[in-house]
Amino acid sequence: MITIAGAGLAGLASALELARRGAAVRVYEACPEIGVGSVARFAGGMLAPWCEGESAEEEVITLGADAANWWAEITPVTRRGTLVIAPPRDRAELARFGRRCSGFRELAGDEIGALEPALAGRFSLGLFFEREAHLNPRRALKDLARAARVLGVEIIIGTKAPEHVDLDCTGIQAPLPDLRPVRGEMAILHCPEITISRTIRLLHPRIPLYLVPRGDGLFMIGATMIENSSDRPVTLRSLSELLGAAFAIHPGFAEASVNETGSGLRPAFPDNLPRLVRRGNILHLNGLYRHGFLLAPAMAARVARHLIPETTYAHHSECQRA
Repeated sequence: MITIAGAGLAGLASALELARRGAAVRVYEACPEIGVGSVARFAGGMLAPWCEGESAEEEVITLGADAANWWAEITPVTRRGTLVIAPPRDRAELARFGRRCSGFRELAGDEIGALEPALAGRFSLGLFFEREAHLNPRRALKDLARAARVLGVEIIIGTKAPEHVDLDCTGIQAPLPDLRPVRGEMAILHCPEITISRTIRLLHPRIPLYLVPRGDGLFMIGATMIENSSDRPVTLRSLSELLGAAFAIHPGFAEASVNETGSGLRPAFPDNLPRLVRRGNILHLNGLYRHGFLLAPAMAARVARHLIPETTYAHHSECQRA
């Protein structure tokens, strides 16, 4: 029996990959419901490895390239790409972004309007990352737990993990050196008058922002990087910037209802890359930073290879075929 502390994104993804290899898995979750204690509930759910290349290591692109296919077996994935835009005064930011990325094509204003009619005439230049996708994080967590249970994973809700487990996936609460919190903030808007079908990234010199459609007139808007360790609710300044960004994308958002605001502390190591760390007899998967849904599949596969010898996996596969 392999035991895991934490039924958040990392813990559930690891449990699923271990179960796929024939392991018996038990996951402990202190919260009373899947997702309510996970910082992933505030995520954008963007599966955007080529966009992330603007500020992330090449490894992020490599690890995340197949994430959309992995998630599509578990939960609905919207494969409509990412559109990166900037106001006229920030065109230099768009050029800088393009120099640091790959996997996109430039769009002129009329092409942007053809892609997203709601944005027609609003932006004269954009970058379109056609292979990228997004998902609904809260649904994805529940669907991930369901998929793990189908394979026999035991998820014990409302129960703190024992002191000794095989895998610790407790995020920012884990006792790991060099782990730091990076604050993420978001708002969910309801604006059925506007139809946008794909992730929009609005470049801003200080804080890049993104808008992700959730369906039924709902949109999530968030900031990609805030180096801050405070766990207080969203500040007035941050909320003003988020709502101002929505208005900059389309003035119709001025009439949107603010359904929810939220903030969370995402775990990160100094290089902003996830790690498997062995401390004593416990393996830790941590540091998913703001790339959680993008990198969790590949890191979970690493966990499975680490905890299950290849010979054991090969033997299980042979038994299944027999």
